[in-house]
Amino acid sequence: MSIRPILETRKAVSTVEGAGVQLHRAFGFQDPTELDPFLLFDDFRNDDPAHFMKGFPWHPHRGIETITYVLNGTVEHEDSLGNVGKLGAGDVQWMTAGSGIMHQEMPHGNAAGQMHGFQLWGNLPSAQKMTDPRYQDVNAGEIPEITDDDGTVVRVITGEFWGKRGPVDGIAADPQYLDVKVPAGVRKTFKIDTYRRAFAYVFEGTAAFADASPPSGVLLEKEVMGEEVNIRDMSGDRTLIRFGTGDEVTVQAGEQGVRFLLISGAPIEEPVAWHGPIVMNTKEELQTAIRDLRNGTFIKPAH
Repeated sequence: MSIRPILETRKAVSTVEGAGVQLHRAFGFQDPTELDPFLLFDDFRNDDPAHFMKGFPWHPHRGIETITYVLNGTVEHEDSLGNVGKLGAGDVQWMTAGSGIMHQEMPHGNAAGQMHGFQLWGNLPSAQKMTDPRYQDVNAGEIPEITDDDGTVVRVITGEFWGKRGPVDGIAADPQYLDVKVPAGVRKTFKIDTYRRAFAYVFEGTAAFADASPPSGVLLEKEVMGEEVNIRDMSGDRTLIRFGTGDEVTVQAGEQGVRFLLISGAPIEEPVAWHGPIVMNTKEELQTAIRDLRNGTFIKPAH
């Protein structure tokens, strides 16, 4: 077994999207090979409804999949195919935009006015860029939750983990999407397929991730469970950890424990032509998509 080296640790950056939604972006609109097949990851969390209530009005998508995971509040959605729905706390929506869809997403706070969720963009391979759009809406109760003997809790949104399979299926990148909670002081190792790109996103508490790579940046030498390991400084709220190649990730939870998303997927390794919410393989395909938007032919008839 080999521990995945940490290629980079960075804080999510504050930005504004939609009609004025204040959120934090962990990655996106940068080098698309960095976390291939994933393109963008946003953490939309706020206690002030004025900072999110205007939401994400009607906008297009083509050539990607968007994965929305809600922790607090609700997100009402509507699209050009006539679908209407509402995501509540713990719910997931996996939207395959395929050949093209127009939709809107309007967040609302809980009883305390709080809103918290994540959106991940996954790329589609060229063979699936122009497939028919589809939705997978998953209620919180459908997502398997496993509690290990040491108190570690894992929600399996997609993929297989600890003998459970997440309810979302048929996704191009065959991803594994886990919501992980590790109690204070617990050291835990998670298996990940060697050939997948992987990252963690810490959003509650703190943790240190063991690193098998040569020291770079600030590293701490610590004895953990009687074993000497190199551990990076504690990664806290809104921190992205990008991993290199290996088949396991080891984390040491801090004094308040830690909760993070652990996400991996098979790289597509194809050219990327990207303009906002439209991601194709060539500039010509991108120009066609923009022309379709202007001509009113962006939404294709159902097959």
